[in-house]
Amino acid sequence: MNPLEARKLDHLRLCLEEDVSTRHRTGFEAYTFMHDALPDLDLEAIDTRVTFLGRTFDAPLLISSMTGGPEMGRRINENLARAAERRNIPFALGSQRIIRERPETTASFAVKDVAPGVFLVGNVGAVQLNEGFTPADCQALVDAVGADALYLHLNPLQEAIQPGGDTRFRGLLPRIAEVCANLSVPVWVKEVGNGLAPDVSARLLGAGVRALDVAGNGGTSWARIEGLRSPEPLGRTLGDTFRDWGIPTAEAVRMNRAAHPDAPLVASGGLRTGIDLAKAIALGADLGGYALPFLEAATDSVEAVVARIDTLVQELRVAMFCLGCADLAALRVTDRLVEVR
Repeated sequence: MNPLEARKLDHLRLCLEEDVSTRHRTGFEAYTFMHDALPDLDLEAIDTRVTFLGRTFDAPLLISSMTGGPEMGRRINENLARAAERRNIPFALGSQRIIRERPETTASFAVKDVAPGVFLVGNVGAVQLNEGFTPADCQALVDAVGADALYLHLNPLQEAIQPGGDTRFRGLLPRIAEVCANLSVPVWVKEVGNGLAPDVSARLLGAGVRALDVAGNGGTSWARIEGLRSPEPLGRTLGDTFRDWGIPTAEAVRMNRAAHPDAPLVASGGLRTGIDLAKAIALGADLGGYALPFLEAATDSVEAVVARIDTLVQELRVAMFCLGCADLAALRVTDRLVEVR
């Protein structure tokens, strides 16, 4: 089996079978909402629609990057894409790097064959731009799946612990800028669970990145996953030591919104409920990204994924109702989110 394919299967297995979350929280627990016992609106009138980079979605919810390549990845991606299309929310693919080595794996990412209307975000590790990937290669990944945007993911900690990881990050920003200047679709950048600091975000926005996904600490720990995969004691120790490394998601959202008031912003990293999503939006996010909460459902069926989406959206709507917020614009400026620590 191809090493990249084996790694993806390891990642899926560990996410489904092991405790791979950080031991620290997202930071959302440090905030609470003051309940409005007399909301001047009707629940059925609440509007959860959001416009993000010119596209209107029915809810501020993104299905975040998970997998692709193996046959199991194809089934998961198809279920996620069909559900995302049905509920008009965006869906981000896992890393497409494997396509370059094994073009036959393209089918596991090419979900527009089964969900032609889905807003699809492609994905490749930014560090690959220092390992031979060119803007033309990135465009080829976009074209191969008909992506509407491309994530370049930043994962220095994961690569540092991953057996055989790519750790040549020097000089990466100009290469990111080159991709932004030449790609036919917007470039989004995300961390993978350790957070984006505002100064890093400033450099990325200056390079032409169109949207930021803070992907903070509090959810899946890729340090933990790569430590579990490591055949060496040092790798396992590093995975445990750095399991909780990073900026809590709530603080990454708050700081980035304060520093970059106009930047399109995605909150991901440990969001589990619609209340988490409401808090993320109140702190400044435009969308909330969820991965692990959808993974088990995606191994089951499209209907299971749709049910999970509907639960999250209804939780968000009930939270908005109990805050007196008729739409997301009101939720973004609510004074009912208070710090409790």
